[in-house]
Amino acid sequence: ELTQFFTLFDKDVKKVARYQQYFAIKEIIKTIEERDENGNRQSGVIWHTQGSGKSLTMVMLAKYILSELRGYNPKVIVVTDRVELDKQIHKTFSHTRLKASRATSGSHLVDLINDNHSDIVTTLVHKFDTASSKQKPIESRDIFVLVDESHRTQYGELHLKMKKVFPNACYLGFTGTPLMKKEKNTLIKFGKLIHKYTIADGVRDKAIVPLLYEGKMVEQSVNQKAIDHRLEMITRNLNDKQKEEVKQRWSKYEKLASSEQRIYLIAEDINKHFVENYKTQGSQFKAMLATNSKIEAIRYLEAFEELGDLNCAVVISPPDQREGHEAVDQESKDKVQRFWKRMMDRYGTPEKYEDAIKDEFVNGDELDLLIVVDKLLTGFDAPRATVLYVDKPMKEHTLLQAIARVNRLYEGKDYGLIIDYRGLLDKLDEAMQMYSGAGLENFDPEDLKGAIYDVISIIGSLRQYYSDLWQIFAPIKNKNDREEYEVWLEDEERREEFYGVLSNFGRNLGIALESEKIYNTLPPEELQKYKKDFKFFQDLRKSVKLRYSDTIDHKEYEAKMQKLMDNYIAAEEVIRITNPVDILNAKAFEEELERLQSKRAKADAIRTRLTKSVHAKWDENPSYYKKFSERIQEAIQEYKDKRISEAEYLNRMKDIMNDYRRGELSERYPEIIKENRNAQAFYGVTKDILSETKETAASYDTNTLGDLALKIDEIIQEHQKVDWHDNVEIHNRIAQELDDLLFDFKEKHNLDIDFDTIDKIIEQIKTVALRRY
Repeated sequence: ELTQFFTLFDKDVKKVARYQQYFAIKEIIKTIEERDENGNRQSGVIWHTQGSGKSLTMVMLAKYILSELRGYNPKVIVVTDRVELDKQIHKTFSHTRLKASRATSGSHLVDLINDNHSDIVTTLVHKFDTASSKQKPIESRDIFVLVDESHRTQYGELHLKMKKVFPNACYLGFTGTPLMKKEKNTLIKFGKLIHKYTIADGVRDKAIVPLLYEGKMVEQSVNQKAIDHRLEMITRNLNDKQKEEVKQRWSKYEKLASSEQRIYLIAEDINKHFVENYKTQGSQFKAMLATNSKIEAIRYLEAFEELGDLNCAVVISPPDQREGHEAVDQESKDKVQRFWKRMMDRYGTPEKYEDAIKDEFVNGDELDLLIVVDKLLTGFDAPRATVLYVDKPMKEHTLLQAIARVNRLYEGKDYGLIIDYRGLLDKLDEAMQMYSGAGLENFDPEDLKGAIYDVISIIGSLRQYYSDLWQIFAPIKNKNDREEYEVWLEDEERREEFYGVLSNFGRNLGIALESEKIYNTLPPEELQKYKKDFKFFQDLRKSVKLRYSDTIDHKEYEAKMQKLMDNYIAAEEVIRITNPVDILNAKAFEEELERLQSKRAKADAIRTRLTKSVHAKWDENPSYYKKFSERIQEAIQEYKDKRISEAEYLNRMKDIMNDYRRGELSERYPEIIKENRNAQAFYGVTKDILSETKETAASYDTNTLGDLALKIDEIIQEHQKVDWHDNVEIHNRIAQELDDLLFDFKEKHNLDIDFDTIDKIIEQIKTVALRRY
């Protein structure tokens, strides 16, 4: 069943239903099989939060209906209320094997309704305006109208017009935002609540990331006191020279009108916030800014261009469209017209302009910040968008739709962050429950639980991870002895735990330090303690990474944590280490080694690096590298048994390292293979395996075995070619010839070697050959 109905290809990616999609479709099927007294199917609403795959649920449902109810000759109509949603859903169907027809006009919708070749039709809801006047009612009870975002326009007059065209159809409403209390009553008209998957469910299942909310700078008029306070916050972590630069820049803004001052001030704040916290990660993450009007969007763009740190773009609708908060003065209108003309000259049409910027924002690496007014605040998926800066009044669905732009999953993204410059949610419940604040009082609090957390909730996580960090080191007696910490972390599992907890502590500390709300809430001495200890643990992490040759790297950890150290924590010199250098690079390795303090730490660093290098090269010549491995083990054991001192342990490790670099070992190879490194490896493998057999009076000498190794090398040389690594036929041919060679060798020297031993030699030789050639 999963294979037949719940698996599809979306842009060539194979996707299988998540559990809520599976059970929702099961519930829908059960519901539509119920009939009322007129024989019509039961209708209803499916509420699945944004980011939970609503469009794909609709596709799977259509697939199920068209297949399982084909005896009824069903038809599926998918209705949306925005052009971009219609395009998106049509594309989603097209990526699968279901072919949908998109209605381009009301008349076209009528044609498609009457055309039996179209099983699925996608349309905008307002096309029913024309369709209802041109189309006689279609009485079929097997038409399924899937209405996307079914709580808005579709409930009103247009819903009646749909009912006029399809009086007996089954209406299935899909919504991604929580339903308002009054809408829950409207459900009775629409049907019933068939299935729900809430924001809290999505966060718990890690299908979407939780959202953090911070209210900032909500003064509507900018006065000098507010400006001074703002500047203090903006420059609080800068040095004197940087502070001076910002203040000089600000002196230019002071001459501007109050509303423009405000825009420049917020732009400065956003610029600093994004550059410090996100720009460090190679354009990995992006942000959106929702503004109040087209003219404000363009002024913001100009402000960011003047600051010069971020690449920004604006997406707006054409200027001749009515807009509630549009500027009325001529200068602003001219500015908007000029901007629009520039965009049309560059892109050609409004559609190409919007699509090009959307594509760059979602898939490209150039754009950091997308400035929008109303467009792209709904039904637009950009997983890399992590921060939404809001400077426009929004409420109810618009607000909930907008904030969902930053809750999509992306590697390395822990939270979506909402920074609000308008005081949209003027207070949030401290117990991390969603507060039904301004404009949200009409929602059921249960439905909103888990939608947004106040950044203050981070303090709880920060304290928890801080306590978890110290818990790892609870058994350490002398908390001032750095060496004791490093030795305690020799255990690999403990080290893993330390890296993970430090990563979480660092991320939460990062959020705390970039948020003025937390900054002002945490006692200064507590914050100071966190910063000081973070620096200690960060340095410890670097030392143990080097000492035990770990290449572990938590996603986004290095760049972001280094930035945190640079920005907020007074630096003594911090060692910057990515991966410890190769032990064979003598000069670079010596430099790294010098950073470690104790003799034992240096010896451990050599030992772990040697062990890693030996394991990496093992298959090239097992016999040769086994001897190094044994010497390393012997030295560490003697040190652990206290038979040698720290200094002797370090000297032993240095001796082994020097031999390893020179490639010297006590092994003496026969003259015949003195210059042939491949034959030497085959010689070692064969000799080791033969010495494990009970054969004692071997009637061959080392030269004879050297000759055998040379012949093995000839067989491999003869057969190895470009693609031989994955060519089973060549492997079999080599095995056959080696089998003949070893059988002749056994007969010639009258050796008691069983077939298992011969097979073992062949397998080892093939492994070595695959690594060496």
